[in-house]
Amino acid sequence: MIEIHVYGQLRQYASSSSGSGESVLELERRSGETVRSVLERVGIDQEEVCHVFLNGSILATQNSMAPWLEYQKAEGKGLETPVRDGDRLGLFARDMALLVV
Repeated sequence: MIEIHVYGQLRQYASSSSGSGESVLELERRSGETVRSVLERVGIDQEEVCHVFLNGSILATQNSMAPWLEYQKAEGKGLETPVRDGDRLGLFARDMALLVV
């Protein structure tokens, strides 16, 4: 099982979302699945995503300040990083980009 927490405009992809609650999708992991294929499965275009966190560490970002931010970086190959059972993805939409900085 993979947990996908969506923020900002990406909340529309969660089946249950409230103004104050979290928006979470849960998917059974498929063999050979990557972060990119998870996005495709749930119908999220990668252009809609500004930041991707994997298990609390930043995996990919569109923020040009990323090299100077001291985020703990996830080991991986960006969106081509394989996902495992128990992984938690955090996806922040472009409208949430400054909140992560």
